[in-house]
Amino acid sequence: MTSVAQKPQAPDQPPRRGFRITSLEVLSILLIVALLGREWLASLIAPDSGQFSATVRTASTVFVAVCAQALPFLVLGVLISASIAAFVPASALRKVLPKRSALAVPVAGAAGIALPGCECASVPVARRLMQRGVAPAVALTFLLAAPAVNPVVIVSTAVAFPNDPEMPLARFLGSLLTAVGMGWLWARFGKLEWIAERALKRLPEKQEGRRWLVFADTARGDLVEAGGFLVLGALVAAVLKVVVPASWMSALGSDVVLGVIVMAVLAVVLALCSEADAFVAAAAYSLPLLPKLVFLVVGPAVDVKLVAMQAGTFGRSFALRFAPLTFVVALLSAIGVGLLVFGGAG
Repeated sequence: MTSVAQKPQAPDQPPRRGFRITSLEVLSILLIVALLGREWLASLIAPDSGQFSATVRTASTVFVAVCAQALPFLVLGVLISASIAAFVPASALRKVLPKRSALAVPVAGAAGIALPGCECASVPVARRLMQRGVAPAVALTFLLAAPAVNPVVIVSTAVAFPNDPEMPLARFLGSLLTAVGMGWLWARFGKLEWIAERALKRLPEKQEGRRWLVFADTARGDLVEAGGFLVLGALVAAVLKVVVPASWMSALGSDVVLGVIVMAVLAVVLALCSEADAFVAAAAYSLPLLPKLVFLVVGPAVDVKLVAMQAGTFGRSFALRFAPLTFVVALLSAIGVGLLVFGGAG
């Protein structure tokens, strides 16, 4: 019997993907534009260039401030994320956390106390937790709790409000209620298909000799990806800062309801780091305590740079659902805790 000649099998080719703009391309384009147009930008920011120059200076100051505040904590989060990917086995995380999500969610909220950082640091860590087999509801609870209930934030709030000792407690309770409430809501109603597949892809256990290589590769990739969306979010915050008239703030002192709404929106727009936002809130002397508390609870939970980073990390479908719901839960949590803690003084 003669054998039929077999045609050699072509090696599997990776699927072709169309060109798509990622955070790396966004960051590269912004850097190229800044380099090529540096003389033109310098002329716009010159002291004698008129009103337009003042607007550009304000926007550039906000842009640089947001990036400078968030970048150190973003690097911290990237290093923690890379450490989880390289050195923490999935079995260890499963042993620490309760098996039931309803019990694991408050544990994750309490764990946020141990990580001093801002919201930019918690995004890559939350993704890495998911990739290590942690339930999304638990990882998202940690994402919201870490930047708002850690000791650095509470101490900075106490320093910013020396005459209002109840403000740090109110902020802690409102932020923890927001994180745990969102975790329980996601455990009950959230769906895995809303989260991008790349954020849920399980990481294989690495051999001992390759752990540092995995650490370096993971840190570099996370920093480039998250950094691009941080720049994009800071750019949006800078533009909105110069668009919103400063005169609107003068009408908020006499109307608590209007003050609550506007301060909640400003928390999203200004995109301040959670370690510094208390000083901005304290500077609004004409406002009651309740609108200030809303500003401090909503800001670390949802702002423009955080939404941009969540969209880049977990996908747009996730961000479009998670961010609006987080805004509502944070707003209601802050109002409820504020009425309870401040009473008539709010």
